[in-house]
Amino acid sequence: DQELPEEQAAEHTVPIHTHKKVRATDFTLNQKYTFESFVVGSSNEFAHAACWAVAQSPAKAYNPLFMYGGVGLGKTHLMQAIGNHALSTGKYKVAYLSSEAFTNEYIDALLKQRLVNFRQKYRNVDLLLIDDIQFLGGKDQFQEEFFHTFNDLFESGRQIFLASDRPANEIERLENRLISRFQWGLVTDIQAPDFETRVAILRNKAAAMNISLDPEIMNFLAERVSRNVRRMEGALTRIASYDALINQKLDLEAVERLLSDLLHEETLTKVNVDQIQKKVCDFYQIRFSELIGRRRTSAIVFPRQVAMYISRTLTSDPLKAIGDAFGGRDHGTVIHACKQVENMME
Repeated sequence: DQELPEEQAAEHTVPIHTHKKVRATDFTLNQKYTFESFVVGSSNEFAHAACWAVAQSPAKAYNPLFMYGGVGLGKTHLMQAIGNHALSTGKYKVAYLSSEAFTNEYIDALLKQRLVNFRQKYRNVDLLLIDDIQFLGGKDQFQEEFFHTFNDLFESGRQIFLASDRPANEIERLENRLISRFQWGLVTDIQAPDFETRVAILRNKAAAMNISLDPEIMNFLAERVSRNVRRMEGALTRIASYDALINQKLDLEAVERLLSDLLHEETLTKVNVDQIQKKVCDFYQIRFSELIGRRRTSAIVFPRQVAMYISRTLTSDPLKAIGDAFGGRDHGTVIHACKQVENMME
């Protein structure tokens, strides 16, 4: 910048906000993510109630709020719904971004020697909403910075909301002091929706897209696309495009043909612990009784750990259920097995 003419440098310099309060326009929120557009079911009822309480009384209800769950189940929707509700009151300054964007901005501030501006920006908001916080794992220098940002916000009575794809104590290479702080307030999970909730979500999204589908097609989609709400929305988007471009009534056969690749992929992802255990036993040539038994020889322990790791990766079963399937082991054993396999993979 110093080598550029003064006027040209002025054009290329990104303005830094040095004032105490951050404008809401500094951060992007999707206006369609509201509490009104979120479909509540048994799988997300508690998470929704917690988020609504935080939206009503930031930093007074649950602080911090830590939510975890699989991909495409509504964490981002609820997080941005809190942000949108807070902004609609005109009382609060909101920062919403992913941990990756937060990290990149920190690195940029570090390189340009603008850490003071970075800290001012994020330590003077009323609500800090960080998505995909699991990406903090292993980033030691950034964890140090985030630790102090967290403390500053918490001690000054500001709301912190973190979302992750796994519980805090399962985030690999995350400092214990951060784990304990993430668990200070309320920890809630969000599960895959049941059939009735999936039907309600599909109806809600179809109405928003202004498309009308037969109940038979709705039930078919809810049955076949079951693990991810984003996939359901993607399926509806494809159907809506077809309906707009092809002047032909959609029937069940046409929908199945239109979504053949998505339905095939969804079928491939449906795997349970029993199937995993059988495949692992076949591959390592050990008996099922040995896999779930108490013997600890290396020829059995390693396949057992691999089976636990695959079960944790490919199913949505909670840790306790996976441990129960392996002879009644506790969740700590499953976590240890997953870490051992990840270390060996590295």
